[in-house]
Parts: sequence; C-alpha cells; structure tokens
Amino acid sequence: MIHPAAQTPLSANVDVSAYIDRQPVGAFQIRLLLICAAVLFVDGFDTQAIGYVAPAVAQEWKLPRGALGPVFSAGLFGLMIGALIFGTIADRVGRKRIIVLSTFAFGIGTLLTVMVHDAGWMMALRFLTGLGLGGAMPNAVALTSEFSPHRRRATMVMTMFAGFSIGAALGGLLAAALIPTFGWRSVFVVGGVGPLLLVPILYRTLPESVRFLALVGDRDREVADLLGRIAPSVQISEKTQFIVLEPRLSGLPIAHLFTENRGATTLLLWTVFFTSLLDLYLLSNWLPTVLNDLGVSFSVAAAIGAMLQVGGVIGTFTLGQFIDRFSFRALALVYFCAAFAVAMIGLTGHSTSLVTIAIFAAGFCIVGGQIGSNALTATFYPTAIRSTGVGWALGVGRVGSIVGPLIGGFMLANQMTAQSLFAIAAVPPLVAAAAALLLARVVPHASHN
Repeated sequence: MIHPAAQTPLSANVDVSAYIDRQPVGAFQIRLLLICAAVLFVDGFDTQAIGYVAPAVAQEWKLPRGALGPVFSAGLFGLMIGALIFGTIADRVGRKRIIVLSTFAFGIGTLLTVMVHDAGWMMALRFLTGLGLGGAMPNAVALTSEFSPHRRRATMVMTMFAGFSIGAALGGLLAAALIPTFGWRSVFVVGGVGPLLLVPILYRTLPESVRFLALVGDRDREVADLLGRIAPSVQISEKTQFIVLEPRLSGLPIAHLFTENRGATTLLLWTVFFTSLLDLYLLSNWLPTVLNDLGVSFSVAAAIGAMLQVGGVIGTFTLGQFIDRFSFRALALVYFCAAFAVAMIGLTGHSTSLVTIAIFAAGFCIVGGQIGSNALTATFYPTAIRSTGVGWALGVGRVGSIVGPLIGGFMLANQMTAQSLFAIAAVPPLVAAAAALLLARVVPHASHN
C-alpha cells in the first residue's frame, strides 16, 4: 500500500521488527488481535466443553466415577500432537494457512461429536478435534506477537489470549443453560457451528505475519501493504526493501530451541508449561464432577466450575502490564499465589460461596500465569522458530494436560477426599513458581529477541 501524500518517508532498507517497535498500537493491530481472539474463543469453548458435559454424559451412559479420564486425555493428546506438528509447519508455510485449516478441523470434529453414543468413539473424535485445537493456538500467539511492538508484546498477546478463557468460561455457563433443556449434545452443536462460521472470515481478513514474509524474502509488496496498514502516515517507496535482522535458520527447527544459549531457557519454559497445564486441566476437567459429588446439581456445578475461566479472564487483563514490566519474576509470584488458591478449594468445598471465590482465585493465577507464559515464550524466540518455540512449549505442556486428568480420575476412583485431592493439586504451581524464578536469572543472559 503506497501513501504518496504521507509526511514521513522510509529509507531504502527497513528492518521490519524495528519499524513495528517504533509504532504505537493502532487500529490494524487491534483488529488482528480481535480476530485471533475470536479463534481462541471458539478454541477455548471446544477444548473445555467435554469437562462441562462430563457429569451428564457419565449419567446417560451409566459410567463410573473417573471413567471419562481417557476421553479427556485423548483430546489433550490430540492438542499436544497438533501443537508440535502445526507449530513447526507454520514456521515453513506461514501462520495464516495453519490457523484457517486448524479452525476448520476442530469445528468439524466438535460437530461430529454430537453423533457418538459410547466412550470409545468419543475418545477417537476428541483426539481428532484436538489436532485442530492444538494447531490454532501457537500460531495465533505467534501472529499476534509478530505484529506487536516489543514494549507491548506481552500485554497484546495476553489480551488476545483472553479469548480462550472467555470461550472456556462461556462454555460452562452455556452448558448450565442448555443441558437441562436440550441435553449435553447441544453444547457440541454450538461448539461446532461457531468455528465453521469463522473460517471464511479468517480466510478473507486474517493477514500473514509481516515478519515471516520479510524473513522468507521476495514478498516486499505484501510487506509494504501490511506496514502501510500499521502506520498509514508513513510513505513507503516501491523500491523499499524489507529485512528482519534475524538469521534464516536451516535444518530441524526444534534443534534451534537449544542453540545460541537457548537450551536452559527452553527446558525451564517446558517445566512451567508442563506443571501449569497439568494443574489447569486437572481442575477444569474434574471440578464439575467433584462439585457434583459434594451435592451440587449438574447445572450449578458447571456454572461454579466456569469461575476458573472467569478468574482467568480477569487475571489475563490484570496481569498483562505487570508481566510486561517484571517478566518472569512476576510469573513466579503469580504461580505461588496459585498454589495457595488451589489448596483452599479443598478446604472450602462445602461452602458454595467460599469455593466459588477459591476457584475464581485459582483461575486468576493459573490461567493468567499460563497466558503470561505464552506471551513471554513468544517474546523470547526469534521469528524463524517462534511458532516452533511456542508450539513445542505448548506441546510439552499438553503432556501435563494429559497427565492431569488421568491423575484426577485416579484420585477420584480411589475415593480420595476433596481436601487431599486439592492439596496434591497445589504442588504443580509451586514447581512452576520455582522454574519461573530460575528463568528470571537465566533469560537476561540468553539470546532474547
């Protein structure tokens, strides 16, 4: 896009990253943030839907306590594989294609779940749906990060990622409203139609990453058009060439997560993601069931369980600037508070008001901390391996998200009390806090981009 009447010309060679860092956050970046937030909104809804409908499914199919643990984990295993595969592919083919394809895939998978009548078929479909869910998330994070100035990147990514928490929370509230009247399958109808309606909008309006285009080369006209949308007052000459002052990395992308002093940081990030997502999915999948066991109805259990994600939404918007300023030190404090909040869920379980507050606080810290981890990870890795870095961190985290529901199912099957269950669930956030403290020492000496 050329702006002949503009006031400020560009030089012959422009570093795209430095150019974006100099600009204020404008309307184009806000629109992009909202589009990516919409992707994560439907992603969050479809990811969490199974946890909210689990008590009703178990009752209809006459399943014992904990029997749906493999179904939860199958979906999360798909999320892990999707993040690992599609994050790496996107670093080669671009973010947009993978986001559109992944959204279509998980929309179809969620809609087909309406047709299942046993746990085996549901497990298979949740795995296939998870592939799409896992592919969309790291690329939405990378795309938002690559259009954001460095000083605001964590805030922008965390604000965008709030779409996931809002979608997950709405899933619980909608399940509470739909299940008594239309049954649990209605939740998957809504969860499938939403992404499929979003696909054509993404195809038409979602831009490719401007840093990715500049890095691959020979795409100067597209880069000029996107930079013109970011800053319409800047004159862009047809002869301007665009660069990213980062290396074009060859070979296996994952290998570069451990080169140039990135190895220790990568392993510590994986520790944070593993423990954080283990705890998050243990809680989000089993909270409605545990609350139902304590005498709360299906609908009320789903609504109270949704407070985990409501707290996450508030935490995301509240913690963004805090994490932008204090980085991993802030993250460590957030996870330490999360451990205390999770332990309190077990101690307040027989008081509806107190357990709601405890669940809200746990969501504020765990979901807010996880989204902060996503933002800091996207900030750390260079463009050539950003989707790979975020995708593999999320992929390793998904191992935790698979283990979490299985641990919860095992504890419930063995009649563990709510107090003991949540005391054990408070340990992973403590580990995440320790890893974040180590990251605060390691990252200033690592290769930060």
